[in-house]
Amino acid sequence: MHSFKAVFQKQYHELRSFLLAVGFTNSHSDTSLFTRATGNNLLYLLVYVDDIILTGNNADLVSQFVTRLAQRFSLKDLGNLSYFLGVEVVPYPSGILLSQRRYIQELLARTHMEQAKPVLTPLPTNSSSLSLSSGSPLSNPTEYRTVVGSLQYLSLTRPDVSFAVNRMSQFMHAPTDEH
Repeated sequence: MHSFKAVFQKQYHELRSFLLAVGFTNSHSDTSLFTRATGNNLLYLLVYVDDIILTGNNADLVSQFVTRLAQRFSLKDLGNLSYFLGVEVVPYPSGILLSQRRYIQELLARTHMEQAKPVLTPLPTNSSSLSLSSGSPLSNPTEYRTVVGSLQYLSLTRPDVSFAVNRMSQFMHAPTDEH
């Protein structure tokens, strides 16, 4: 799995047109994902703004496609994928491990909670008593919404926080100091 930084001369549409012309299919569920199957060989290409992840089950085919892509677009090879959109990618002989450890550390620093004690359930035991009207409205709910949004993204690799994050998401439109 390789990561690239690309400088698109025009727009995403030029890259998309190129990929479709060389046999890739654009995913209906995620428009940033392109796949190409040739016999038993598979290529997967994911685009996010100017970052590209390319992987496949045939290293030679991946390398050939990188060369072809570099002939058309200005690419900077960032090497093997290690960090993408807040997710660390750790290779193992049997596959890869996706981790958001660094993302969590950055979130804790941003919220000044580096010294917080870990708990098994990240929700107060009386969380069922929380309601839309409990507590005083926040004067600026932006930080609450930002943190809850960050926690929603964290649930990608930490499903253990999903219930608590879902509960806090229920108050996004009018959070209070108790939330």
